[in-house]
Amino acid sequence: MAHAGGADFLEQDIVATRDGVALVFHDLFLDALTDVAERFPGRARSDGFHYCVDFDHTEIQTLTLRERRVPDSGEPLYPARFPPHAAGFRIPTLAEELAFVRGLNQSTGREAGVYPEIKEPAWHRREGIDLSAAVLADLDAAGYLAAGQKIFLQCFDADELQRLRGQVGTGLPMIQLLSSKQSGFDLRAISRYAQGIGPSLKLLVNFAEPGHPGTGLREAAAEAGLLVHPYTLRADDLPPGVASLDELLELVVGRLQVNGVFTDFPDRARTWLDRETD
Repeated sequence: MAHAGGADFLEQDIVATRDGVALVFHDLFLDALTDVAERFPGRARSDGFHYCVDFDHTEIQTLTLRERRVPDSGEPLYPARFPPHAAGFRIPTLAEELAFVRGLNQSTGREAGVYPEIKEPAWHRREGIDLSAAVLADLDAAGYLAAGQKIFLQCFDADELQRLRGQVGTGLPMIQLLSSKQSGFDLRAISRYAQGIGPSLKLLVNFAEPGHPGTGLREAAAEAGLLVHPYTLRADDLPPGVASLDELLELVVGRLQVNGVFTDFPDRARTWLDRETD
């Protein structure tokens, strides 16, 4: 859907199974997005969650994937999105999704890049899985580590990105993700191993102030030679004081002039971009 909607890049959040298969899945645990509790009773950890890394890929394949639910009530987090029980989907591997994107590019003649995120690599390593190695192996097999490919590799873990930079050399574009819970960013240090930052919207814009002024992070990043790709623009989960996705795009892309955005609504973002850049 994102490819058809005109997205320039498609994001893959990546975690691993117990047998080291890289999955395209946002969470470390399966509960909010699958029927794991019904299919595998008694397999939860002491915290009550069923973790991807506690299941083999063959077991993951039996799960039904659905829209995110609120843990306590089981109700959809975003009620207007795809109904949770309207169809059965499964969790794809990274290798499968990369092949799918290649196929879409060939069949449509429009090339969308990939934008994988290595989720919690240190946590995976403590669980006995080198997630980054699995991700790089799949990217290499699909040809995405070759020069000139449309790809960004992203992670919140600065140490991991620096380790990978030493491993893969300078050719693979990397993005340092920044959480709104962090502070004191050394942008010059980031520029030595990454091509850009992916900050939370809250780090770019002061939504509590009248007129929503910028925080100065975008300008500081540009001065350090870094691209800026903030996350996540959602039409159904807007920041305080913002009335629509178009207004948010005008604020972040039009006024702050960021280089790209993460959005759950790429078709609407593409429509806005095409209209405003004509």
